[in-house]
Amino acid sequence: MAENSPHDNASSRNGESNEGIPAPEGPANLIDTDYVIGQDNISANKFGLDFDLHGKVFTFSSLVILFFVIITLALQDQMDPLFTGLRDWMTGNLTWFFLLAANIFVILAVVLIFTPLGKVRLGGAHARPDFSYAGWFAMLFAAGMGIGLMFYGVSEPLTHFGTALGGTEMGENGIRTDWAPLSAASGNEESAISLAMAATIFHWGLHPWGIYAVVALSLALFSFNKGLPLTMRSIFYPILGERIWGWPGHIIDILAVFATLFGLATSLGFGASQATAGLGFLFGIPNNEVTMVVLIIGITLVALMSVVAGVDKGVQRLSQLNMILAFLLLLFVIIVGPTLMIATGFFEYLGSYLMHLPALSNPFGREDANFSQGWTAFYWAWWISWSPFVGMFIARVSRGRTVREFLIAVLLVPSLVSVLWMTAFGGTAIEQYLSGFEGVSNAALELQLFEMLGQLPWTAITSFVGIVLVMVFFITSSDSGSLVIDAITAGGKVDAPKPQRIFWALIEGAIAIALLLGGGLTALQAAVISTGLPFTLVLLAACFAIVQGLRSEPRGA
Repeated sequence: MAENSPHDNASSRNGESNEGIPAPEGPANLIDTDYVIGQDNISANKFGLDFDLHGKVFTFSSLVILFFVIITLALQDQMDPLFTGLRDWMTGNLTWFFLLAANIFVILAVVLIFTPLGKVRLGGAHARPDFSYAGWFAMLFAAGMGIGLMFYGVSEPLTHFGTALGGTEMGENGIRTDWAPLSAASGNEESAISLAMAATIFHWGLHPWGIYAVVALSLALFSFNKGLPLTMRSIFYPILGERIWGWPGHIIDILAVFATLFGLATSLGFGASQATAGLGFLFGIPNNEVTMVVLIIGITLVALMSVVAGVDKGVQRLSQLNMILAFLLLLFVIIVGPTLMIATGFFEYLGSYLMHLPALSNPFGREDANFSQGWTAFYWAWWISWSPFVGMFIARVSRGRTVREFLIAVLLVPSLVSVLWMTAFGGTAIEQYLSGFEGVSNAALELQLFEMLGQLPWTAITSFVGIVLVMVFFITSSDSGSLVIDAITAGGKVDAPKPQRIFWALIEGAIAIALLLGGGLTALQAAVISTGLPFTLVLLAACFAIVQGLRSEPRGA
């Protein structure tokens, strides 16, 4: 790595190392490069609108995405079987790769916490955080997996419980045909609940946040400490050197754009289907594709206003609003639901998760192929596709934290909240099923949250809050993603003209509509897995770069 000796840039918080990137405060080991952020950009003013974008990355990314949207909408009948076949092939043959890679990310994050490298401060030895803990945690959680928790909070624990309770089923070829995790728990309700919650927490705990942590840490380190642009290519400087400014770097950033857009589109598609189901449940609005498309268009337009407002005024305020609403809904379910079961279950299910973690994360020799391929492989590809977006967003709001503080917070805080959420919502649904109410288990996935709330007091109010939560999570995901994609396609500038953010917010909505019409949730899953695969290779290389970058940084006391 071609670096200068440590520079003491304690002179100012006001200094800028490059366009929109604060200079390191205090000792930091800047990379010695002649590259200037934005030097390859095309700047222009057309029709009264300003543009400042990286010509190659923006042009290639936008043209391919627009072509995909047009083809998918024009050939809907042909795309559906194509998406299904693609998803089945990739999960059937590459599940081991996704599981192994995710394990590596978690192990690296945990190891760094306990090494002296954890003392490195992001942004320089004298840097201080830009946001309070409350604001920081709110943005971490809302951007990370808000829509997913709303969609799967009830349906996943209940589904795993049902398949585990049903036991294993063997086909004529001797291969299991059931969808139960591990070896199931045939007929044993208590064991089935324990296994179901362990499997659910596995998908929402340390592994997804380990993936996010690796990307966010590497981006923050090479941008705030090394003075490089806030793009994925910067992470590869220890490996590629000055070649990151050429086509190797262009390809990395283009892959990041594709992964981010399709990862976002998957979440927006889930969110739209659930919000539409909720509106049908509460107000009788038709639950069909037309309603979903109208909803995506409407929410995308609202997201545009937040995009224009920026991180401080737009994203942070919406994230904090959503955290308050989510906390109130969670508190309501805990109080009026099976309170004792939720209180004791939190610790019981956390213990069950830790006990089953080695078996659930095992990449090889799995007998539960349907579960590991259909659930885990999809989730890991989803998280990896989201990682450029979530990682870059977390990096932008985490300047001033030590590596140890950063990793502990990013790994543990959202994971524990996810455990509590799944215990409250999933546990309540399972309790309703065991009490004789089968309405939740018989409902479509996107409707199960509202069916569960329908058995509790104040159904109309809580269901409406649930719909609002999905919509606001939709908005925060869309505007956060637009800011991130704009930074990548603007050559690393974090203060690029607003028309570019608006363009990407509109593209996100268009992709979600195209995928829903061209194959529904299956198309969403296929798209996210296919973009997650090449980006997994990018993240594995980033693990090496993180260690190399941290080793050269001065460490605090």
